[in-house]
Amino acid sequence: MGSGAGERGWAERRPVLLPFLLSLFCPALTEQISYKIPEEMPEGSVVGNLAKDLGLSVHELPTRQLRISSEKPYFTVSAKSGELLVSGRLDREQICGKKPACALEFEAVAENPLNFYHVSVDVEDINDHTPKFTQTSFELQISESTNPGARFILGSAHDADIGANSLWNYQLNPNDHFSLLNKEKLDGSKYPELVLKMPLDREEQKSYQLTLTALDGGDPPLSSTAQIQVLVTDANDNPPVFSQEVYRVGLPENVLPGTTVLRVMATDQDEGVNAQITFSFTEAGQITQFDLNSNTGEITILNTLDFEEVKEYSIVLEARDGGGMIAQCTVEIEVQDINDNFPEVVIQSLPDLIMEDTKLGTHVALLKIRDKDSGYNGEVTCKLEGDVPFKILSSSINTYKLVTDGVLDREQTPEYNITITATDRGKPPLSSRCSFTLRVGDVNDNAPFFHQASYLVRVMENNPPGASIAQVSASDPDLGPNGHVSYSIVASDLEPRALASHVSVNTQSGVVFAQRAFDHEQLRAFELTVQARDQGSPALSANVSLRVLVGDRNDNAPRVLY
Repeated sequence: MGSGAGERGWAERRPVLLPFLLSLFCPALTEQISYKIPEEMPEGSVVGNLAKDLGLSVHELPTRQLRISSEKPYFTVSAKSGELLVSGRLDREQICGKKPACALEFEAVAENPLNFYHVSVDVEDINDHTPKFTQTSFELQISESTNPGARFILGSAHDADIGANSLWNYQLNPNDHFSLLNKEKLDGSKYPELVLKMPLDREEQKSYQLTLTALDGGDPPLSSTAQIQVLVTDANDNPPVFSQEVYRVGLPENVLPGTTVLRVMATDQDEGVNAQITFSFTEAGQITQFDLNSNTGEITILNTLDFEEVKEYSIVLEARDGGGMIAQCTVEIEVQDINDNFPEVVIQSLPDLIMEDTKLGTHVALLKIRDKDSGYNGEVTCKLEGDVPFKILSSSINTYKLVTDGVLDREQTPEYNITITATDRGKPPLSSRCSFTLRVGDVNDNAPFFHQASYLVRVMENNPPGASIAQVSASDPDLGPNGHVSYSIVASDLEPRALASHVSVNTQSGVVFAQRAFDHEQLRAFELTVQARDQGSPALSANVSLRVLVGDRNDNAPRVLY
């Protein structure tokens, strides 16, 4: 355990393995290896022993080259111990925002043989954020004629943490005239409402200073405060009344700036100035996407919406009459997803070469599919284009494996241009293509072959020693040493001693040389077996027959025999 995990006692390793460990030569594990750690662990902290949980020994690590395949370098693997280590800052709020679960999913890659393993690290929240009010002070005007029980929505606080560490409740300093209610919006966020407990008398007290405290549920809890100044105004018989307490509307994310969202309506039974209503946002400084017409209550789009960034807005509006009395309502705006993001194919762990003797079903590459849209708009299917000896298999959510699906032959096809098309299920669907090249590596699967089935050579006797009398030639379509051919004489009908003194062959060129002058009256014909051998491992070879006929010259005078 790394220092940070040990001191805080948070890290929990939860390897989820198959019921039995698969052989290293079998396909990758089909289930995830899972760990659980707190956010903000120091760099170098140990998440878990990944090699051990995968069934790999320390001695195997140099050859298996266990590593992480991920778009963001949050983790790394120790080459010595195989431990999964924290390599970057893990800020849960920055990584996952308000999502209830924050799991970083990636693949571990091992070589020789190539295997992919799915790893999930659940980053848990710690109480590292204090609830914060958008304003440190608020002013609230309440008429002295307001009846007890009236409620007033106050400015809310925001806490980046989640769960028990998030904003828990609000508290108000003890006061005879006011109490506090903790309320909750549809999105689960909490806000305070001030409740008038007893009548106000402006002539007795013109203002009240209240302290509002926001606390989270951490242990110990973190808190912040805001000051509320309540100004008691002269009697204004009737407050404004909204036509609805809550307005709800849905908007597609591609709605243009300037489009009207809705119009809130409020009425006031007073006359004159006391019946003149103006509208405003209670937290105007925080509203950047919408504009409010203070006279008509019309809300319009100010800036472009993006479902992938913010899915809903909850806005508190205020209607104030000329006498200072106010009413409040909530506007819930749901941003609706449209298919405006193309799926993206990310290639992870692509080898430089794939050997031509690779077996069927061997993992070649790992593909990650990303689509920022949601629902059907974010569901993606992949297809491999063209007639190639590969196929793609779904590995996990948005993850595919490219595997071999046919025999590879470098001599016929030295490389393949792979094109993968990713298409989402939106209406209309969006698609993108990703292309890359796979080069096929050579193995020694071709023996040398001679250009002739056999050779017949005629040489006149009395030839000069060292003269070239023939040349054999063989080819090998393999590359490098696998295709480099050398020649040798491996058999002959001459005696072994006589062979060495009669002929030789150049190992590189295949040229056959006469080592001496031939004599037709003693040697009329002889036969050689020449071998062509490549430099592969193991080496492959081929043989050819070379027959040499020695021709007669008129080099003997007639003799008289008695």
